[in-house]
Amino acid sequence: MNAPEDRPARPEDIDEICAALPETELGISWGDRPTWKVPRGDKGKGFVLYRAPGKTAIDPETGEMYDDLVVISTPTEVEKNALVEDESTPFFTIDHFRGFSAVLVQQSRLGEISRQELAEVITEAWAAKAPEKLVREHFGE
Repeated sequence: MNAPEDRPARPEDIDEICAALPETELGISWGDRPTWKVPRGDKGKGFVLYRAPGKTAIDPETGEMYDDLVVISTPTEVEKNALVEDESTPFFTIDHFRGFSAVLVQQSRLGEISRQELAEVITEAWAAKAPEKLVREHFGE
């Protein structure tokens, strides 16, 4: 039997992974969008955001606005480009995010990667936004 990390990622894994990281909370940003932030409280910075459908993110095949997008921060543009350019992953970007270190992924396509791969991308997003001391404590450095 496969370990849970080896199985395909599912939409519910996003919240499970985010909630398991230190000092995270599910809050709101961009007006009304559910957003995972670190650390808890007023100083929290978003690292995973459930994006509302919008005219800047259109499915090229259907012409419809994506209705299941998640925005995941990346540490830098280098990591963003590596994820976007890797055709084996469902991560992509749009013009609206040019110059912004984050990737987009449709929840309906998460199964194209493993839960472990999703956890790695989300953990990197968390580490990019979390206070340095918290990151060092989490990784034992």
